[in-house]
Amino acid sequence: MRHPAVVSAREARWLALHAQGLGRSRPGRPSGLAALRRAIGAVGIVQLDAINVVQRTQFLVLFSRAGSYDPAMLHTMTGPGSELFEYWGRAASLLPVAHYPLYRWRMDEHRAPDHTRPPVARREAWRAANAAYIAAILAEVRDRGPLTAAQLTDPRRQVGEWWERRSVGRLALEWLFDRGELAAWRTPSFERVYDVPERVIPAAVLAAPVPTSDDAHRTLVGMAARSLGVATVRDLAAYHGLKVAAVRPRVAELVEAGELMTADVEGWSAPAYLPTSARPRPPGRPDATLLSPFDSLIWDRERTRRLFAFEYRIEVYVPAPDRRYGYYVLPLLVGDRLAGRLDLKADRRQATLRVHSAHVEVGFGAAEVAEAAAGELDRLRDWLDLERTSVARRGNLAGALGRVVHRTAAPSVPSSSTAPTRRGRPLR
Repeated sequence: MRHPAVVSAREARWLALHAQGLGRSRPGRPSGLAALRRAIGAVGIVQLDAINVVQRTQFLVLFSRAGSYDPAMLHTMTGPGSELFEYWGRAASLLPVAHYPLYRWRMDEHRAPDHTRPPVARREAWRAANAAYIAAILAEVRDRGPLTAAQLTDPRRQVGEWWERRSVGRLALEWLFDRGELAAWRTPSFERVYDVPERVIPAAVLAAPVPTSDDAHRTLVGMAARSLGVATVRDLAAYHGLKVAAVRPRVAELVEAGELMTADVEGWSAPAYLPTSARPRPPGRPDATLLSPFDSLIWDRERTRRLFAFEYRIEVYVPAPDRRYGYYVLPLLVGDRLAGRLDLKADRRQATLRVHSAHVEVGFGAAEVAEAAAGELDRLRDWLDLERTSVARRGNLAGALGRVVHRTAAPSVPSSSTAPTRRGRPLR
């Protein structure tokens, strides 16, 4: 019997960072499609979210890995016949279209749901009450071609308390999308466009053999292991939204097949697993990296705590008086540690990247983290095509960060830490 590998806490971070495509330097020039494909290949799944305070998360995740690029390129990778498709991964996600057959079991589960779960029972009751309307919506999309919910002949707009706050037409479209009877992609304004799968998913992919749920789960677990670097069974299950009970036997099979090996990770109470080819090595990225709140490195809060000793909570959904760090807070990766967090907003009307608050973690020097953060803010601001940065006086890093930003600005720029600046050039 093979003995478990022994992995230190720091080596676990190294494995995770390299697996997530965060272990090497970003290009110094704007990236092309090849760099985006490498980034997507590393994470395997890119979560979607509508919040656009800085930039939508799907674009931020790729910026963190590929550096500056034209966001329009991501749109060219989606839509009919393209290399990415949207479906429910961990959440609403962009996925390589070659993986479409791996999610057919999930579509089948939506067609034969577990009626014992109250949310499912409510949805099924809604479906039964609207069966004729749903069938008419499917027929309309099939006959007319790609449609948004607003373009339906009879969208049946309404106001409600639950998911019915959207139009009945949108609910019908999403019901059909969940079941795989429709496919979808996003417009630049993030609206879903729906069409029948045969006009969206390449014919060769639709014709590919559909794996059993066990085979699909095994493949998805192997992919999760490669994207996580080192992981517990719970981590592996969570990455693609699988159930731990279904994943545990698949992990055992991958270990038996020699694709995964067991590991004892310093400070982890549960056994861990890593690809047999994985070798921990220090990350080679010299610059700090801001991470979207929905970045796959930090999806799982318990895992983030284990890896980085970093407590993180998305406070978008927390009432403003109860927020500790801010509305849209991006963790700051410095080396192999999460050293700070910045509450940011891209104020496009004023062409300003606003730092509403800046915090440094316990055990890190504010001066060093401020230098690293300022450089990353420059890169982010330039990518967003904003003209200046404004640092507010909130948080235990704000003073040091404001001083760095203003020190590197032109002499004519005021020294107040709340004044907008653009590093290295005067304001106009």
